[in-house]
Amino acid sequence: MNYTIEELQLWDERILEKVVEFGLDPFLLHFEICDHYQMLGFLAYSGMPSRYPHWSFGKAYERQKTLYDYGISGLPYEMVINSDPSLAYLMRDNSLLLQILTMAHVYGHSDFFKNNFSFRHTRPELTIERFKSHAERIRNYIEAPGIGEDRVARILDAAHALAFQGRRNLEIRKLSLEEQKDRVWEAAQEPYDPYQNIHVRREWHPPDLDRLPLEPDEDLLLFIRDYAHQLAPWEKDLITIVQEETEYFLPQMETKIMNEGWASIWHKRILDSLDLPQNLFMEFMVRHNQVLRPMEGQINPYYLGYKMFENIEERWNNPTPEERREYGRPGGEGLAKMFQVREVDRDVSFIRQYLTEELIREMDLFQHEKRGTDRIVTQVADEENWTKIKETLLKNVGTAGLPVIKVVDAYYQGRRTLFLQHDFDGRELELEYAEKTLRYVQHLWGNEVVLETFLDDKRHHLVHDGSQFKTLRAI
Repeated sequence: MNYTIEELQLWDERILEKVVEFGLDPFLLHFEICDHYQMLGFLAYSGMPSRYPHWSFGKAYERQKTLYDYGISGLPYEMVINSDPSLAYLMRDNSLLLQILTMAHVYGHSDFFKNNFSFRHTRPELTIERFKSHAERIRNYIEAPGIGEDRVARILDAAHALAFQGRRNLEIRKLSLEEQKDRVWEAAQEPYDPYQNIHVRREWHPPDLDRLPLEPDEDLLLFIRDYAHQLAPWEKDLITIVQEETEYFLPQMETKIMNEGWASIWHKRILDSLDLPQNLFMEFMVRHNQVLRPMEGQINPYYLGYKMFENIEERWNNPTPEERREYGRPGGEGLAKMFQVREVDRDVSFIRQYLTEELIREMDLFQHEKRGTDRIVTQVADEENWTKIKETLLKNVGTAGLPVIKVVDAYYQGRRTLFLQHDFDGRELELEYAEKTLRYVQHLWGNEVVLETFLDDKRHHLVHDGSQFKTLRAI
């Protein structure tokens, strides 16, 4: 190391002064210095100092270690978790400048965690204790007579496979059962007809308020937990643990571009204001450009988020005459607008509202797809096709790339068959993954499962009864 702990503490104090000066509002931050083996472990466990045992975490560790050992993939300069106080890890082998940069970057992340609406439900003050509690409960089940490691692993495997089959925006409140009944009853009523005396009245049938579910339910994993007859209490608890941890990580998936862009904007401004010695400043410019450099064939979230926040500030500071007239923008509001966007948006709304045609052209974004063994450019950012590039990006940010599966009927055809429906958006399911996932659904549900989807533009039913998987053309 070319630095001491005392030096890092002094730089942290200077950075924190700038954080306050710029108006950022992060959690209190605790920094831990770790070596590359410890960082590999934290990566495998998503940064948590304590997490329940499962083979998938060991697999993630071995994969990342192999890539690192062979020089195929590096390690992050830092890692920070959404907790209060925030816990951040710094690589011991980082240079002094890199530690300064990553500490400033971490303060940006912590400010985002604390202030973006997507994280409001995560209860950051309970994060560490909650994950420790989950780990302790699962270890108790593993050690319990009559349960054991194999049975726990089977339930966790199935729950992990279905973890993201739930609501994507947790800020939208789910209606209670009574509220759903009221809405279904209201929707079933005939609209007022001022000429009913001369119209033939249709026969009215009351809605089935005992149907399960009353309305299509996208919380597949929780629905199974609540209504699968054969699940034991400990199995339901395992599902609850997986769902709670998924809901904790979900906002980070849904705000990756914004979060990294926000942290990058502020590490740049903080370090620019620190009056770094020349040797540190030169390294800073190199490291900053490495973080933001465009990636061949894929989107760099740091670069895209940074450019978009930078563009928002410029547009609200210096609106065009048309923007002044149409939107009443007086100018000079760039910083305030950035803070507002940081608070009220997530990646989908961020890109939809603020990724402009000019910015797409400036960044030379294009669309490509695999054809055979080659990759072919299919859209470029010209006047006709820039919106198609934007729409493709919107379909693939956060969880938008994952299929939406909803529970439609828990007693399909009068049996305990679970009927699911795929919200088809033009992207077909991959049958290999669909078969494996349905096997997990069937294992948890305990009876036959049917999934309706589209294959080759025709409606199909994918069926799994526990021993056999079938693809049937729907009538």
